Amino acid sequence: MSDILTIGGDLEVRRLGFGAMRLTGDGIWGPPDDPDRARAVLRRAVELGVGLIDTADSYGPEVSENLIAEALHPYPDGLVIATKGGMRRTGPGRWPRDARPERLKEACEASLRRLRLERIDLYQLHSPDPAVPFEDSVGALKELQDEGKIRHVGISNVSLDQVERARELVDVATVQNRYNLADRHSEDVLDACERAGIGFIPWFPLATGDLARPGGPLDDVARDHDATPGQVALAWLLGRSPVMLPIPGTSTVEHLEENIAAAEVALSVAEMDRLAAASRGRSAA
Repeated sequence: MSDILTIGGDLEVRRLGFGAMRLTGDGIWGPPDDPDRARAVLRRAVELGVGLIDTADSYGPEVSENLIAEALHPYPDGLVIATKGGMRRTGPGRWPRDARPERLKEACEASLRRLRLERIDLYQLHSPDPAVPFEDSVGALKELQDEGKIRHVGISNVSLDQVERARELVDVATVQNRYNLADRHSEDVLDACERAGIGFIPWFPLATGDLARPGGPLDDVARDHDATPGQVALAWLLGRSPVMLPIPGTSTVEHLEENIAAAEVALSVAEMDRLAAASRGRSAA
C-alpha cells in the first residue's frame, strides 16, 4: 500500500499528516504557554516529511493559523496547509456552529490573511450547522473555489447522506470525521470515500479505549513490534485504507517524532484483523 495520497487529483502528500489543534492553550483557547516550542514542533514536522498540516480558524481561535504562518511561511514546495471554517469560539471548550454562507466567506478571507496565502489548498466545512441548509454551506465553499480563493473543498463531521449531497454540488476532495480503533462509527463514510477516491482524514486518531490495557490486544501487538500502543493504532489506520490520512497532533517534538515513526510499523493481515475484531464490539456499542 502506497504511503502517498493524492488529494483532489493534483496534491500528493504522505499519508501521515499533522494536526495543529493542540498547539494552542488549554481548552484549545488562547496562545500556548511556550509559543517557541509550538513553532519548533511545526518546523520539525516539515523536517520529518509531513506534507499536510491541518488547522482551523477556531483553534485558539486564530492562534494555530498564526503560529503556522510564523513558523513556516514562506511555505516549502509541496506542503499543504488545510484549514476549516464553520465554528465560532465563545470560550474554552465551547464550539458553537456558524456555517452561514456569509460567515464562511468571511472566515476564509481571514484565514487567507493569517496564513499569508493567496489560495488555500484545502478548505473544509468544519461541521454542518443545523440552523443552515447544508447545501447553502457547501455552495459557499464552491463559490470560494470558483473565485480562486480555495483549491479543493473538504467536509468534516458529516454523515454518508451529507457526503452524497455535497458531491452533487462540488468535487469533495476530503472528508474529516472522528475515526479510530475505539470509535468506528464512520465506517460507512470511510468505505464510500475509498470507493470514490476521496481522502479520509480521521480526527482523534490515537484514541484506543481499553484496547491498550496491559495484556490487551493492542498492548500485545505493540510489544511484538517494539512500538507504543499509539504507534500501532496509527499503523492500523494506515493499513485500513489507502485513502486514510491520519493527522495526530501534539505539542512536543518528542511525541511528534514518535507519531511519525508509526509509518514504519508494518502490521500483518492477522494483526490487522485481530485489532479490528477486538474493537468491533466497542465501536458498535
